Amino acid sequence: MPYARTISTIVAIALALIMIVLGGLYFTICFGVIVFLAQLEYFRLVKAKGIEPAAKTTLVVSQLLLITATFVPNLTDATFALAGALICFYLLFQPKLATIADISTSILGLFYAGYLPSYWIRLRVSLDQNTAYAQSIPNIHNLPLDGYFPIHPFDISSFPDALKLTFMAMACIWAADIGAYLIGKNFGKTKLSHISPKKTVEGSLSGITGSILVGLVGAWLLQWDAWIITGSFLGLLIGVVSLLGDLMESMMKRDAGVKDSGQLIPGHGGILDRTDSYVFTAPLVYYFVTLLLPLFSHSF
Repeated sequence: MPYARTISTIVAIALALIMIVLGGLYFTICFGVIVFLAQLEYFRLVKAKGIEPAAKTTLVVSQLLLITATFVPNLTDATFALAGALICFYLLFQPKLATIADISTSILGLFYAGYLPSYWIRLRVSLDQNTAYAQSIPNIHNLPLDGYFPIHPFDISSFPDALKLTFMAMACIWAADIGAYLIGKNFGKTKLSHISPKKTVEGSLSGITGSILVGLVGAWLLQWDAWIITGSFLGLLIGVVSLLGDLMESMMKRDAGVKDSGQLIPGHGGILDRTDSYVFTAPLVYYFVTLLLPLFSHSF
């Protein structure tokens, strides 16, 4: 792995760990910056196709979406609908007649780089604020801005549920990325898709396997009911969907005729190049832990 890529990876993981652990508004603010930068890259890809989306309006309403997910998560879906309508109204009154492509790419920017990522905030911040577990522990928010820092860093059982779940989900993604990169680079021979020529079947299967293994370990540590089933399923879900998210971003870059979405991260490209695996996994993880996991608890 090149030197610049290695350093960038270490720094990115360190910042991600700090953001995940602190939670609260620390997580929301850092995540808001990531979403803002990712949307800028997305709109650069769109404009490379000669399309004129409502970029500034989408950037603003997306941040409003993240704020809503933090403070009133039950209204996030309603905010998404209203934000989409506002974008359409904005394009309606532009001097130049907006095209279908202008409208659709604007709404996709809101959905892909705003609404879907908001589920990470729902998982780490909102879930943290609205569980019986959180209400039973007085020191769960022991920093200003609803932040958290572990008093006993080696006692996982004392961590907030939202912290454990968020870290487990992201660890599955990291395992999938690392497994796919290492095995694909050294042993990959069978091309996976023409959308991303460097991806191989061997690397992809290794990445999914790595995600499943981390899911199993996480489910066992968290003492989930039927942990072999739930851990395997969550790991499989994250491994497959993170791969699809990566391919989705590759398809957009291919259509725009660019190699990377940006040059912000040395050795990696842009923000979208490093966060594409996280976009579609967020809502699936959230609904897995809020809807499916309780079913297993009642069944076993």
